[in-house]
Amino acid sequence: MRLLTGWRAALRIARRDALRSKGRSALVVAMIALPVLGVTAIDVTYRSTTPTQAEELTAEMGAADAVFSSSNIGPAPVEQMPNASNWAPVDESREVPYADDPVPADVPGTIPKGSHSLTEQSVPATVTTRHGIAPTEIVELRTSDPVVRGKIDLVEGSYPDGKGEVVATTAFLKSTGLGIGSRTTLRGPEQTYTITGTVELPADLAKQALYADPGTVIAPWEAAARRDKEVTPPQSGDVNWLVRGPAGVGITWSDVLAANKKGVLVLSRQVVLDPPPDSEIPRAAHAGQSFAPEELKISAALVTVVAMAVLEIVLLAGPAFAVGARRSRRQLGLVGTCGGDRSHIRAVVLAGGAVLGGVGAVTGVAAGVGLTAAFRPLIESWASQRFGHLDVRPGELLAIAAIGLVTGVLAALAPAIVAGRQSVLESLTGRRGTRRSSRVLPMVGCVALVGGVAVAVLGGTTDTTALVAAGSVVAELGLLACVPVVVGFLGRLGTRLPLAPRMALRDAARNRGRTAPAVAAVMAAVAGTMAVATYTTSVSAEHDYDHVPVLTPGTVALVTSGPSDVDQLAPARTAVERTLAVTGERGDFARVWAGSDCSVYFEKENDCGTLELIKPKGEGHDCPLNGPGAKKLAESLSADAHKKLMTSPACTDEYISVTALDTGESKIVVGDATVLTSYVKLDDPAAAEALEAGTPVLLNSAYAKDGEVTLKAVRTYSEQDEENRKAHPGKAEVTTDRLKVYVAPARYAATPGIRMILPQKAADRLGLHTKPYGTFYSVTRPPTDAETQSLWSTFAQNGDRVYLQAYSENTGREDVVLLFLALFAGIVTLGAAAITTGLAKADAEADLTTLSAVGAPPRLRRALSGFQCVVVALTGVVLGTLAGAVPAVALRLIDLRKAMEAMRDQPMDSAYTPIVLPWDTIGLLVVVVPVTAGLLAAALAGSRLALTRRAG
Repeated sequence: MRLLTGWRAALRIARRDALRSKGRSALVVAMIALPVLGVTAIDVTYRSTTPTQAEELTAEMGAADAVFSSSNIGPAPVEQMPNASNWAPVDESREVPYADDPVPADVPGTIPKGSHSLTEQSVPATVTTRHGIAPTEIVELRTSDPVVRGKIDLVEGSYPDGKGEVVATTAFLKSTGLGIGSRTTLRGPEQTYTITGTVELPADLAKQALYADPGTVIAPWEAAARRDKEVTPPQSGDVNWLVRGPAGVGITWSDVLAANKKGVLVLSRQVVLDPPPDSEIPRAAHAGQSFAPEELKISAALVTVVAMAVLEIVLLAGPAFAVGARRSRRQLGLVGTCGGDRSHIRAVVLAGGAVLGGVGAVTGVAAGVGLTAAFRPLIESWASQRFGHLDVRPGELLAIAAIGLVTGVLAALAPAIVAGRQSVLESLTGRRGTRRSSRVLPMVGCVALVGGVAVAVLGGTTDTTALVAAGSVVAELGLLACVPVVVGFLGRLGTRLPLAPRMALRDAARNRGRTAPAVAAVMAAVAGTMAVATYTTSVSAEHDYDHVPVLTPGTVALVTSGPSDVDQLAPARTAVERTLAVTGERGDFARVWAGSDCSVYFEKENDCGTLELIKPKGEGHDCPLNGPGAKKLAESLSADAHKKLMTSPACTDEYISVTALDTGESKIVVGDATVLTSYVKLDDPAAAEALEAGTPVLLNSAYAKDGEVTLKAVRTYSEQDEENRKAHPGKAEVTTDRLKVYVAPARYAATPGIRMILPQKAADRLGLHTKPYGTFYSVTRPPTDAETQSLWSTFAQNGDRVYLQAYSENTGREDVVLLFLALFAGIVTLGAAAITTGLAKADAEADLTTLSAVGAPPRLRRALSGFQCVVVALTGVVLGTLAGAVPAVALRLIDLRKAMEAMRDQPMDSAYTPIVLPWDTIGLLVVVVPVTAGLLAAALAGSRLALTRRAG
C-alpha cells in the first residue's frame, strides 16, 4: 500500500510537471508518438491491403454464392479441390482436348433450382479513343445486377441499359481520354457504343476494360462476321456463371460434387470458407493433397523492423527525459529535502516516462489510424486495389500502444538513475559538477558493435530471424555506447573553422551528456530509414536484373504483321517519325531464311526451310551450368561466380531465349551499320566497316571459333511454294558455310532478339532469301498512351498490317509494407532531427545567455544555434547510416542463402542477390536533413535575449 501511495504521488508530480512545461512535454510526446504512428499506420495499411479469403472471393464473384464454369472436356465427370484450383477428370486416361477445340458442358443444367444466375464472357477488341484506337477487353456482364456488387462497383454515371451502351473502368477512361457521354466504336463490326458510366474493380483498380450487357457485343459481332467475310470473328473467352443459390442455402459441397459429375467446376464461397474434411474430398485422396489452411509465417524483415522500432522509441525519447530531469533538478532536490530518498526521485522521473509515454502512445496510435484513413485513397491508388475495409485490430493496436508506453518508461530509466545519484545540494544549486568520460563504456560499445554485427551476419547465413533482430539491436547499442567518444573527437576538428562552427563543435564535445543522447536519437531514426531503404533498393536491383527485356532500352521497333505487308512500312515510318520522340538515324532490317518461308508455309510439319548458327563445342562455347555435371559445379560456385557464368556469352540464351523480332532460333537479321547504332547501341567504326564490306557482325562470341561461324541452311521447299519449288525440285538441300565475322564485345551477347547481323551482300552470296521486316528507332522517352493510340489509328487507316513494339522497363512493385516503412521512417528521421536539436537548444539556454551577456552579435547566436543543430543532425545521420546497414545486409544474406539453395537445385536459376546502397536516400539524409535542421534552428533562434540577474 505504501508502494502504491509513493507511486501515486510520483505520477501526480509527473503529471503536474508535464502540464507546467507544456512545450517540453509536447516534444517528448512527439518523440514517442512518431514511431508509434509509423508502426500503427504500417499495421493498419498492411491489414487493410491484404485481402482476407472472404474478400478474395468477393473480388471473384461479387455478392454471388458461387462461380460455375465448364471444364471444357464435355460431360465427363471431374473431381476438384474445394477452391477449384486443382482438378482432373475422374478417368485419368481420358485425353483432355486442346484449348482451341474445347467441348463445353451443360453448365445451366447443374445450377440448383431456385438459384439466380447471370453470365460473364469477355472478348479482346479494338475500340476508338480520343487519340486514335486502342486494344482493350470488353466483358459482357449485367453490371446493374446486385449480384456483381463487390466485384464491380459504379463510380459515376449509370449502368448500361441494353444495346448501344457500355460502362468503362476509370483506368480505361484515363488512358483513352474519353469520359461519360463519349462514344466509342468497336473496330471490325463498326458497332458504336455510348459510355454511360464509370466503374471500378475494387481488387484491380488498374484494369482497363469496357462492360456491356450480355448479347450486346459478341452476338452482333458474330452476326456481322457471318454477313461480311472481311470482319474477323470475335475470339471470345469461356462463359462463367455467377450464381446466387436458394435463400438460406447457398451452394453446398454436395452441389459441387453433383456439378462435377457433369464436367462442371464450381468455386463456392460457402465451401471455401468452411471446407469439408479431406476424407470427403475425392481429389485430395487422389492427388495426395490436403486443403488445410496455411499457417501465417512471420518474415525476418518484419521481426527486425519491430525490434528496431522499439529501440528507436527508446533512443528518441531518452534525451528528452534527460533534458527534462536536468531542468527539473531543483524540484527533484526539494523532494530530497522533504525526506524523499533516491528511490522516490527515480520514481518521479520514471513516472514522467509513464505519463508522457502513455500520452505519446495513445496519440501515436490515434494519429496513425487517422492518417491512414485520411490518405486511404492515395494508398489504394498506389496499391491498385481498394481496402476490403479499414482493418483496425484492437488487440494489435493495444500491443503497439503498450510497447510505446513501456519503451517510454525504459527511455526514462537512465535519466532516472542519473537523477537519483545527484546530491540534494547539487540539485538545489544547479551545479552540474565535472566528470571524466568513462573509458570502459566505449570499449564495451566496440565489443558490442563487433559482436552484434557478427551475430546478425550469423543469423543471415543460417536463416535465423531472432539472431538477425538481436544482432542488429546489439550492434546499434554498441555504436550508441561509442557516441560520446565520437562527440569528443569532433571537438578537435574545429581548430581551423570559423568562430560559430568551432564553438558548436567544442560545445558538443564539452557537453557530451547533452549531445550524445541527441545524436543517438537521430542515429536511431536514420538507422531505421537506412535499413529499410537499403533492403528495398537491393530487392529492386535484383528484380531489375531478373527482368528480361524484349528490346534494348530506349528503343522502339516498327514491324510488319506478315510477309506481304512490306508496302505499309513507308507510311508507317513517316507516322512514327512524326509522332514519337525519335532521335538519331533509323535502322531498317530484314528477315532472312532458307528454303520456303516458314512464316507462310507453316501448316504442315517440315514444309519449310531452316537456318541455324551452329554453336561450337568446348570451353567458352558450352555453358557449364547446362548439362552433365552442372549440379556438381553449382555446389562449388559463389553467387558472384555463378552470375559471371550466367552472363557469359556461352550461357546467354541457354535458359531464357527472347525471339521478339521473328528471327526464329537463329536470331539473324539482315541490316547495316544503322542497326548497330539504333538498336544494338554499338558505336564501333570497325563493326560498321565490316558490315559495309559484307562481313557479318556476331554479337554472341560463343558462336565463333577462330573468327568464323558455322551457318547451317536446310533448304526445304513446300509443294505449295510453286515458284521456288519449280527452281529447286527434289529433296531438301543441306548446306554448311563457314563465315568470317566481326565479333562484338561480350557484353552485347544478351542483345534481345538478335545474335548476328548479316549484310545483304552476304545473304545474296549464300543464296538466302530476304525481305524487309521493320525499322528500329532510338527514342528519348517511352511512347505515351496518346502517342501509341494515335499511331495505331494511323496504322489501321493504312491497312492495319504493321505494329509497334516498345522497350518496357521492369514495373514490378516491391512489397507494400516495405514502401510504407520507408515513407514513415523518412518522416521520423526529419521529425527526430528537428525535435532532438530543439531539446538540445533548450538545455543550452544558459550558455546562450552567457554569449549574449558578453556582447556577441545576434547573428552569432543564430549561427551558433544553427551549427549546433547541424553537428547533432550530421553526426547522427552518419552513424545511423552505418547502423542501418547491419540489419539490411543480414536480411539480404537470408535471401542469398535461399537463392543459393535454389540455384544448386536448378543451376540455371539466378542466385544474384545484390546489396545496393540507396545513394539518393543517403545524399538526402546527409545533406538535406542537417542543412534544413540547421537553417530552421538558426531562423527560430531569437536575436534578443533578456538578461537575468542571478540570485545570491
